[in-house]
Parts: sequence; structure tokens; C-alpha cells
Amino acid sequence: MYSIKYLQDKIKTEVEKLDFDLKPRLLYEPIAYTLSIGGKRLRPLLLLMSCDMFGGDLNDSINPSIGVEIFHNFTLIHDDIMDNAPIRRNKPTVYKKWNANIAILSGDVMFAKAYDYMLLTNPNALLNVIKTLNYVAIKVCEGQQYDMDYETEDNISIDDYINMIRLKTGVLIAGSLKLGALIAESSEKNAELIYQFGEKIGIAFQIQDDLLDAYSVNSKFGKSTGGDIVSNKKTFLLLKAFELADKNTLSELKDLMYKLKIDPEEKVQKVIAIYDKLDIKMTAIKEMKSYFDEGLRYLDMIDIKEDNKSNLRNFVNDLINREY
Repeated sequence: MYSIKYLQDKIKTEVEKLDFDLKPRLLYEPIAYTLSIGGKRLRPLLLLMSCDMFGGDLNDSINPSIGVEIFHNFTLIHDDIMDNAPIRRNKPTVYKKWNANIAILSGDVMFAKAYDYMLLTNPNALLNVIKTLNYVAIKVCEGQQYDMDYETEDNISIDDYINMIRLKTGVLIAGSLKLGALIAESSEKNAELIYQFGEKIGIAFQIQDDLLDAYSVNSKFGKSTGGDIVSNKKTFLLLKAFELADKNTLSELKDLMYKLKIDPEEKVQKVIAIYDKLDIKMTAIKEMKSYFDEGLRYLDMIDIKEDNKSNLRNFVNDLINREY
């Protein structure tokens, strides 16, 4: 089994080899910029870890892992336009640094490039690899559409939200793990179990991101703290507050959301004060851990040696225990 650091270093090396010094400059420069500012590179790492866990060849999985990283960053470029997000990983987003049209077109090229790298894999697994990426791409788009729909809909339930983040976040994490299993030619049952594991921990990670947006230190998280609150994004925290608030508190919360003239920092502080009054932080942590534990049960059911699962188990445990 390869160490996590070895796999992370391998991904870093391969990403740094990517050459986007091409023309037209304004098409390729944003791609190089996006991939150069790093991030956790969680999805390619999960693909490599899954392939290794099932006894696959790293040489068969490294190019698809880069494809997953390119695909993920393509989705972020487009999401940032739709979400009007100014900051990503402590840097200006592509559409802010250039403009929306450039960001859209550069993202389109990244989508195509992702498939180029997916094709460089185990020929025996190639058809299922492409089918899986197609499925993931469609589901991520469905999740993003729900996310946009919910911006203007008032009666969004917690279940609606969980389904949206399952599609928008969980499916790509799950798909990355399944791709690793497919490349390693694991059994169909094990490939499905690792997918289900990924979906559940993906939901947990998104609830964690909701928490981090509200409660983290900006420099640690790489995004504007309280950005979801300022933009009235319907996160788990906000929807749970709607559910638990009494009439007066609900009125106060909605007034803060729709007040046109309010300092963003003041709005964040007042909304978090409501969250604290309703114990929303602890409720969200419990929900996050519930999905995470459910994911681990799928990992337990995978029919391979427990030692082979230890790297993945330890890695996701570390991620879910980040500070708030």
C-alpha cells in the first residue's frame, strides 16, 4: 500500500507537469491559474487510494486521477460564476480575475481535457470509467440546478437540501472512489459499496463545509467566512434554524436575510447569534457525524482485508475532525 503522502506528492508532480502555455492565451491562462492554486486535491487522491486499496496498478490510475482533478476544477469555475463567489482558495475566482465569458469557455476546455486523461487508463475498465464519469457529470449538474432553484424557493426541506448536496458534492467523491475500484477491476459489489461510502461521507463533508463557512477563521478555510450567510444561501444551518426557531426568532432571521441595507459583517454576526441561541452548530455536527458513520458502515462491508482499508479509513477520519 502506498502512503498518503506519496500519493499526494505524485498528484502534485503530475499537476505541475500540465502545460497550458498555449494560445489563445486568455483561453488557457485561466486553466493554468486554477490548477496552480492547489486546494486539497481530495478527489484524485481518493481515486488513487481506492485503486491501491483494491490492488490496482498506480500507472493505470494516475491519469484518470488528474482527469478527476481537472473535472472538479471545471465545476468550481462555473459554480463560482453562478454563485457570484469572489474568492476561492484565498485567491480571486476566475470570473473575477478575468470575466464570466472567459471563465465559461476555459471551463469548457477543462471538461474536454478531463476526458482526455480518463482515456489513458486500464483498457479493460475504460467503458465503465467513461460511463461513470458521464453519470457523475450529469448528477453534479442536477445538484447545481437544485442549488440555484433553492435560491428563490422558500419551502426547502432538510431532505431537499441533503439530496441536493448528495448530487452536487457526494456524487463526485463517490464517483472518484468508484473509478479507482473500476480501474483496479474490483468486483461489481465492492465498486458499488465504495460508491455508497463516498456518497455518505460526501454529504458529511458538505455539512462540515457549511459549518466552516460560518465558524472558521477565513485564512484557514480559503473562502470568505460567512459568505453563505451574506448571500442567503440555504445551507443545512439556515434550514435547521428555520425548522427550530420560534415565531419571533424566525421573523428576526428572515428580516436579516431580506434587509437591503445592512453591513455584511453585522449580518453575519447577528445570524450566527441566532444559530448559537438555537444550538445549530451542535445539531449540524451531530448530523454530519451521522452521515459519516453511515458511510463507514459501507466501508466495513467491502470484502477485502481490513489492512487494505486502513489508509482510507484513517484519512477520512482526519478530514472529518477538522477544527471549527
